[in-house]
Amino acid sequence: MWRAGQSWSALSVDYQRILQALADRSRLSQGPLTCQEMAACFGLDPVPGKVETLRSKAKRLVARGWLVESAPGRFTLATGVAEPGGGS
Repeated sequence: MWRAGQSWSALSVDYQRILQALADRSRLSQGPLTCQEMAACFGLDPVPGKVETLRSKAKRLVARGWLVESAPGRFTLATGVAEPGGGS
């Protein structure tokens, strides 16, 4: 579970990549990201198996307080989640 001040290093590399993609998107004021868009960001084919794997990981990050699902299938960083290693 996310806590204020917690570093991204507490997460596996796959989860850190998702957070980084969303942080980059937020920094550029581009709004939420879908799992298909994440797959493209990571150079993965947007096939159902890859997209569903990302969706599962994103949903886990939502359940643990790192992300928010602002609309069905659209993910953003949760309020207070900062840059890698940056704390809150």
